[in-house]
Amino acid sequence: MAWDTARTKQLLLDAAVEEFAEYGPEGARVARVATGAGVNKERIYQYFGNKEKLFAAVLEAEMAKLATAVPLTPQQAADLGDYAGRTYDYHRAHPHFLRLLAWEGLMCQDRVVAEYERTEHYALKVAAIAEAQRAGALTADVPPAQLMHTVIALTSSWFTLPQIARMLLPEPPAGEAGAGPDARRGMLVALTRRLTSPGR
Repeated sequence: MAWDTARTKQLLLDAAVEEFAEYGPEGARVARVATGAGVNKERIYQYFGNKEKLFAAVLEAEMAKLATAVPLTPQQAADLGDYAGRTYDYHRAHPHFLRLLAWEGLMCQDRVVAEYERTEHYALKVAAIAEAQRAGALTADVPPAQLMHTVIALTSSWFTLPQIARMLLPEPPAGEAGAGPDARRGMLVALTRRLTSPGR
């Protein structure tokens, strides 16, 4: 029976997502990835080269999933609040993604994974925002790249800095107004719209 290379790679990537999200690129162990995938660890070296390249492959794959799931066209950029809400939903459903980015920021500051491709990806989003600004749908007082960065920071901070959110914004009792992730999402959407509105 022929070896299913694509399936084996995917099994390894899926197992590596959890390993890197939990332990980071330094603490992750290829042996645990292989065990989680049910694959001989030699396949990791055969397909990816080493642990660092496996981490890069994981990040690239996960970033592609986010880009597909939460696109930002010029029409969608006219409502950055909606974009922030959709991004919040994605991170809520896939909490490992921001953990991977946080680990990258902590451990790999001088060697960002696929920096050129990611810069190009963000440039397309910035261009969409700039077009929405020219159409008068967004404030023109802030450069489009700064708006993009602000939306990313506002959205991701709910997941990367939960301890600060808990101290600043204590959770109301369940069932009360303002309680739960849906209420936080609503606040995020409203705040983003207010900050990016042309009439703010």
